[in-house]
Amino acid sequence: MAQGKSAVTVAPCNACVGTWPKQDHFIADLGLSKVYLHDDQFFPGWTVVVFQRHATELFHLAPTERFQLIEEVTRVAHALTETYAAKKINYELLGNQLPHIHWHVIPRLADDPAPLEPVWRVPHSPIALTGSALHETVNRLAHVLLQPR
Repeated sequence: MAQGKSAVTVAPCNACVGTWPKQDHFIADLGLSKVYLHDDQFFPGWTVVVFQRHATELFHLAPTERFQLIEEVTRVAHALTETYAAKKINYELLGNQLPHIHWHVIPRLADDPAPLEPVWRVPHSPIALTGSALHETVNRLAHVLLQPR
């Protein structure tokens, strides 16, 4: 190593090593992506679509992958709209905290506490589903998502 330069340690990607999202929140494998229920269900149905291989930017994907990925995200949005009677779907692809392509797909409902705000800006105590409530929600979404269209 050259004098004055230090080695940079890169932390493993939590999405790639399987420590995020939580495995018991897994809903479905759609091909290029896997779908999970988000940890925080303050906004019911908040779902995460995670690209299955490591990439940080959409321009890192082949055009056919970008097309298929957006089709998979759209499929999730449609299933969430059917399941939750969403008035609107929010789509978030940020990657600042976790540099791995993943979409937050968030149904916004009629009783939304802050319909004009992004979910990140709504102060709230997170709602975590556990046990049978988690299992039932994951199974209900999987059932709708995996129906033939």
